[in-house]
Amino acid sequence: MLKNRVIPFLLIKEDGLYKSKKFKDFRYVGDPINAIKIFNEKEVDELVVLEVDASRNKRGPNFELVEQLAGEAFIPLCYGGGITRADEARQLFALGIEKVSVQTRALEDLDLIKAIANKHGSSSVVVSIDVKKDWLGRYRLYSSASGKNLDLPWEEFLQKAVQAGAGEIVINSVDQDGMMAGMDLELVKKASTSVKVPTIAVGGVGKLHHIREAIDAGASAVGVGSFFVFHGPHQAVLITYPQYNELEELLGHTDGKNLSGL
Repeated sequence: MLKNRVIPFLLIKEDGLYKSKKFKDFRYVGDPINAIKIFNEKEVDELVVLEVDASRNKRGPNFELVEQLAGEAFIPLCYGGGITRADEARQLFALGIEKVSVQTRALEDLDLIKAIANKHGSSSVVVSIDVKKDWLGRYRLYSSASGKNLDLPWEEFLQKAVQAGAGEIVINSVDQDGMMAGMDLELVKKASTSVKVPTIAVGGVGKLHHIREAIDAGASAVGVGSFFVFHGPHQAVLITYPQYNELEELLGHTDGKNLSGL
């Protein structure tokens, strides 16, 4: 077992698999079912599936699609997208989802996080936080649903999310999203030292050593999107995942403890 998780992040839009740059310029890259089949074969530890157009279009989770994805996956799935009620989370768990990721509703009201954590345990609920620099270079909490920076201090919100019951935090750099030029290590360090629950750093991985850098900055796990989908100078679509021995060399072994959550 490895010390840290390396998690493919799949973005679902209009039922297809897409990748973005800085939360814009979405590029269609294939069928999410096919991607899950490939990651099954690669024996990844965990997958995160995010329906990025659900909250933007003010609709709930696509349960039919989730059922198909969960039925195909032989690995734990975390799902996010349009979750606004505890009963929706319950239905997702019943379909085979192991964790739910909440962002838009959490920004409005953290009572949903409390309700899910109280009913299903903190290990079942993840709060996703997007952070974008403003024109002065300051980190600002960002709402992907509205496409706007918010006034609430991002570190304060992160801490409140954990107090509400989030067992894990996803910290995503909007500015590094899809750029494959390295992660925002300062952001990763600030996030990981702000809370005591595991943090998943996302945004910017373009080389294996970027994963190691994020772990060294304090991340418990690293989420990867474009690096596992695009290949070569022309960014041809080819879904890949490092061999276990590559990750073993990069990350090392654990002492037997499970770091997959709380």
